[in-house]
Amino acid sequence: MAKALPLIVYSDLESQIEALERDGYAYFPAVINSEEIAELRAVMDRLEALEESFDRHNSPQNGSGFLNKIINNSFNRDPLFLQYLDNPQLINVVENVHGSDCHIIGMQSWLTGPGRPDQSLHTDWLPINLPEDVATNPRVKIPIFITTAHYYLDDISEELGPTNFVTGSHRSGRSPSDETKWQGGEEMSILCNAGDVVVFRSEVWHRGTANTSDETRYLLQVHYAMRMITQKFPPYLNRFQFDDSILAQATPRQRRLLGEHTGGAYD
Repeated sequence: MAKALPLIVYSDLESQIEALERDGYAYFPAVINSEEIAELRAVMDRLEALEESFDRHNSPQNGSGFLNKIINNSFNRDPLFLQYLDNPQLINVVENVHGSDCHIIGMQSWLTGPGRPDQSLHTDWLPINLPEDVATNPRVKIPIFITTAHYYLDDISEELGPTNFVTGSHRSGRSPSDETKWQGGEEMSILCNAGDVVVFRSEVWHRGTANTSDETRYLLQVHYAMRMITQKFPPYLNRFQFDDSILAQATPRQRRLLGEHTGGAYD
C-alpha cells in the first residue's frame, strides 16, 4: 500500500506556483462545499453519454465489469459547470502559469465504480523529452504547458481508488517505464477530502488506482493550457457546437476560457 502524499497548503500565489514547478502539483483544500458537491454529483448522474463526443458509459450491466462513465465537454452539457472554469481559488495560479490569455482544453465528469483496476504510472503529455541530467539542472526551467485540476467529490480512501503521484517526477525529462520511484521519491496516494482540489502539470508521473470499495468515485477534471495549445472538444472537424443557451450565461472570462480570444498570431 502506498504512503499518503503530504498535502501542504500554500496560501500565497508565489508559493502555489513554486509548488507546481518544484513538486509538480499544488493542493487546494475545501474549494467547494457539501451543497456544491451534491449538485455536481447529481448532474453527473443525470448526464447521458454521447457517442459523437467520445463519451463512455461502461457498466456491469453491459458486460464491462465495472462502472466507467466519462462525459467529455461537460461545460457544454449543463450551466452548472461554468463556475468550475474559473473558480476564484484556482484561476489566479492557472492564469499566472499559462498566461492571461489561457484557455481550457477539456473538461470531463468521471465516475468509476467498484472493480476499477489499477492504471499504470504515466504522464498525460510530455512536451519536451530531455536527458535526466539536463532536466534536473536547476538552470533549466521547462514551462508549464498543461495543468489539470482534479475536483474530488468524495472523501478519498485507499479503497476508493486515490490518484497516486511521484513527487517531482516531471523533472525526470521522460515518461515512466515500469517504475514506481524517481530519485528516491516513491509513489504516494492523494488521500484528501470531498471538495478538495489538486492542480498538477501534465508531465508528472501519476495514475488512478483500483476501486476496491463498494462505492462509486466522483471526479471532475478541468484541463488548462496556454492559448497556443489546441482545445480538445470532440467530435472535431467543426462538428463540435457550443450550446448557445449555456454560452449566453458565461461571463467574459469564462467565454475566453472556452476559446473566445482576441485576434493574435496565426489567427
